[in-house]
Amino acid sequence: MSTEYIEVRGAEEHNLKDLDVSIPREEFTVVTGLSGSGKSSLAFETIYAEGQRRYIESLSAYARNFLGQMDKPQVETVEGLSPAISIDQKNAANNPRSTVGTVTELHDYLRLLYARVGTPHCPECGREVGEQSAQNMVERILELPEGTKAKLAAPVVRDQKGAFEDLFDELVSEGYARVEVDGEEHDLTLSKPELDENYDHTIDVIVDRVKVSTETRPRIIDSVETALDEGEGILKVILPDPPEEADLGEESRSTGALGEESEDDGRVVVEFSKDLACTHCGIDIPEIETRSFSFNSPHGACPECEGLGETKEIDENLVVQDESKSLKKVFEPWSYSRSYYRTRLDAVSDHFGVSLQTPFEELDEETQQAFLYGTSDQVLFERRTKNGTRRKRKRFEGIIPNLERRYLETDSDSTREHIEDYMSATACPACDGTRLKPASRAVLVDGTAITEINGLSIGDALAHFESMEADLTEREKVIAEEILKEIRSRLSFMCEVGLEYLTLDREASTLSGGESQRIRLATQIGSGLVGVLYVLDEPSIGLHQRDNDKLLDTLEELRDIGNTLIVVEHDEETMRRADQVVDMGPGPGKRGGEVVVNGDVEKLKDCEGSITGDYLSGRRQIPVPEERRDPDGALTILGARQHNLKDLDVDIPLGCFTAITGVSGSGKSTLIHDVLYKGLAREMNDNTSVIPGDHDGLEGLEGIETVRLIDQSPIGRTPRSNPATYTNVFDYIRELFAQTKLSKQRGYEKGRFSFNVKGGRCEECGGQGTVKIEMNFLSDVYVPCEECGGARYNDATLDVTYKGKTIADVLDMEVGEAYEFFEANSQIRRRLKLLKDVGLDYMTLGQPSTTLSGGEAQRVKLAEELGKKDSGETLYLLDEPTTGLHSEDERKLIDVLHRLTDNGNTIAVIEHELDLVKNADHVIDLGPEGGENGGEVVATGTPEEIARIDASHTGRYLRDLLPRVDLEGPRGERVEPVSAPLDDD
Repeated sequence: MSTEYIEVRGAEEHNLKDLDVSIPREEFTVVTGLSGSGKSSLAFETIYAEGQRRYIESLSAYARNFLGQMDKPQVETVEGLSPAISIDQKNAANNPRSTVGTVTELHDYLRLLYARVGTPHCPECGREVGEQSAQNMVERILELPEGTKAKLAAPVVRDQKGAFEDLFDELVSEGYARVEVDGEEHDLTLSKPELDENYDHTIDVIVDRVKVSTETRPRIIDSVETALDEGEGILKVILPDPPEEADLGEESRSTGALGEESEDDGRVVVEFSKDLACTHCGIDIPEIETRSFSFNSPHGACPECEGLGETKEIDENLVVQDESKSLKKVFEPWSYSRSYYRTRLDAVSDHFGVSLQTPFEELDEETQQAFLYGTSDQVLFERRTKNGTRRKRKRFEGIIPNLERRYLETDSDSTREHIEDYMSATACPACDGTRLKPASRAVLVDGTAITEINGLSIGDALAHFESMEADLTEREKVIAEEILKEIRSRLSFMCEVGLEYLTLDREASTLSGGESQRIRLATQIGSGLVGVLYVLDEPSIGLHQRDNDKLLDTLEELRDIGNTLIVVEHDEETMRRADQVVDMGPGPGKRGGEVVVNGDVEKLKDCEGSITGDYLSGRRQIPVPEERRDPDGALTILGARQHNLKDLDVDIPLGCFTAITGVSGSGKSTLIHDVLYKGLAREMNDNTSVIPGDHDGLEGLEGIETVRLIDQSPIGRTPRSNPATYTNVFDYIRELFAQTKLSKQRGYEKGRFSFNVKGGRCEECGGQGTVKIEMNFLSDVYVPCEECGGARYNDATLDVTYKGKTIADVLDMEVGEAYEFFEANSQIRRRLKLLKDVGLDYMTLGQPSTTLSGGEAQRVKLAEELGKKDSGETLYLLDEPTTGLHSEDERKLIDVLHRLTDNGNTIAVIEHELDLVKNADHVIDLGPEGGENGGEVVATGTPEEIARIDASHTGRYLRDLLPRVDLEGPRGERVEPVSAPLDDD
């Protein structure tokens, strides 16, 4: 066998049909095919899983106890495997402490840089602080020109009120003759200074007066040590008449001492500190270590927010959600029916002479604030008891302070959860959301704090570090050289994969799956490993075509240094640039699992049996609409300013299909999710718990009746949820089984056929179908339940059949198969057709929702929406619905979106996929770049109008796909369009 190939023999994982395939090593191979054709089963569940299993099995039993053991894939042999690394779509982290900087390890290098070459400053006054040994101080003094006169003094009082007579007596008894009080010298042997005890004074005891020379070195050493003892680690050097060439102040500052010029006679006063402390403010600075800059360590984390950067506080807008309500009902956390709250509201309203029936909005601001935050004067409270009425005068605490106090004092979880409903997260006021202690924020490198670096985008951070060395001292350059090299290389790699718009302090949990994957890809490039097998899952997801080109350059770089790449992908440009393409099919699900083509892209284009080849060659196309719809009005977003949006006014045409486009990070999701959807939820549904992004307002709401957001979040969090339950088709199937003759004889009702409740389900496995077996030194094994054989139901339930199939058999059917099986039942068939229409005919009805991809979950939601009664005038908001879709499935999805629009609805889709964008009636293109350089409207109009605008990156890439635009796009691969798609068969 040649070691030039990864040889897979007899693969039968999931729907693979005894598959044999050869994949070249050290080349870039794309695995493509229809959705559900077996791409991931081959790349991840077979090749990657076997590579990982072999690696873990090579470790000791002790190590495997901690790592776990992977199950062997259903494959005869896999030969020629290298160590395998998977870079998939899973989110980087859900920990709020994880940021882009921490997951890329950039923050570790930043911490090292600031700990080694950072200059500490006082967090109060901003002066530079430092520490020096007595020997360092002596050397600095001896660097002065020979013959320079200097006073060596110890500060004993700094800016304190008092006459200090006892101090002067003590100094005389210790043998000191001279002091400087507020900059003026006094001889204590002649007279003691008479000080006004009501004013602040500074007193320095003069330990010695010397002329700088090599002969006086021993004397200077003794005097410096004495002064440090008297001044508790601080030495003050006073030069009454400094020579012109004396630069002690500047030099000492650069090495950590503090110097300032006196107003008197041009003399210079320089302070040295033995400890890291600000001698002006009296603040001790902790030792600077790498952990001082970690917000995950108590040594660096802000003590107020514990390194999270935000605190939860009672939100006034959540306490009072509708100001038109009366005082009796306006305060959401306080129910007037409870005597404690009733007593207080009655007393305060009587105190201000207002009725409890008065709407809150009619009160003057002072009275409103008194109810919310308490009164400054006393209020008479009356409480009726069985012994009479008790009266007491005291200040009213205020509703918000009351909630804050109870939240801290209560031991009840339910009370704390109740109060949290009225709290919102805000930036920590102590650290301004930077997460670090004041002392850590005051350490500067090249005049910049680490928190400022964390606030930069990756692109801006790279520009900052590219020019940093020019401003460092020679000593700092030597120390920082290797650290800066690592920082710059990591930043460069992330820019190469299209992430230059992300800020380093962005929480990892807010990243999309595609962004998380590209971060891990950049980390792998930075590792410089050779001879590794990388398996990637659609890395182009969420990427604009311009950024996708940069990503492909990066993948080719990984290949060129000696690695093997297997990329599961639908993107046509990725296939064109791959060395080899493995096309899976010929259909989805049970009709797939075979290799249709295994060769270069030209071989794939020439294969007439390949649907992928049909699209690549132009034999099949997603057509461009002959006409664009005219709008019935507009929904207008005014003054959108959230995140990087720059005060945008945007019109979304009603009754049209609109695509929101732009490079990654340009502000698309912020505009649609944070501003539009949350703003509509608040305006139309009175959902005051939703806080929309910053904007001035929304106009044209009368043109829509309801709004529905269809995103990529999971449709369920447990394996018990599946497409059949989510779309409610399972309710109709259970009703059908309950109507069978045997069910009626036994008295079975619809609930008997649910695997989530007792009665019809198998109690041995609780309706799961599998049982977990815990294994020592091995991973837990899930085996089919012995009682039900994986069917989920007990034998009595499985006795009931419909057309020869049990309820368990139906759950194992693919959507397409079930569609034919239930041909006589219009209700079931209609709902299954909706799943077919969105390209999910390969999916089994009982597939656990936890195993669905984000794109599949979104299309299940879309099918569920299509099944609802359509009243028209609905605004549908979708976020990259083409994720994970083959061009053929994408065509079906576009047909569904057109159908929804034709019914009088409005569609707004965030999308990068050009075949969908060219089908839109209207395009809103944001940019021009990502992050701070984005957030503007670059162009609006029909796809043809956008394509003619040179400033639009989206428009330039659209040119090759639009027959009515006679301009060449960046890729120069113009395809002659067809007027209509080929039939499915």
